Amino acid sequence: MKFIIRRFKGIIIAIKGMFFLLKNEEAIKVQSFIFLIVIALGFYFEITTKEWIIHIILIGFILTTEALNTVAEKICDIINPKYDKRIKLIKDISAGAVSFAVLSSLIVLLIIYYPYIKTL
Repeated sequence: MKFIIRRFKGIIIAIKGMFFLLKNEEAIKVQSFIFLIVIALGFYFEITTKEWIIHIILIGFILTTEALNTVAEKICDIINPKYDKRIKLIKDISAGAVSFAVLSSLIVLLIIYYPYIKTL
């Protein structure tokens, strides 16, 4: 029973973390808005179930990398709140990871939507 209670508490903590990101992180807000547009496009073009699954995976992929980028930035700010070129490099690399996620996801979305847009 203690295991179940601990797991439930862990889920609550994770949900609080998700809402913190959605409420406080500008990049997450912008990406979430873009995801709403992409989801609307999915409904408009009546994409397939497999394409919806890909959408969900891509959204999770981008939000996860953005959340990890936020963690890296916050840790760096705690370690050294003043400007430091080494900290800047860490933050740049972390942001670069998000860029990989976004660019690869955009390519996949273009592959998905090209046939739909072509028929317009």
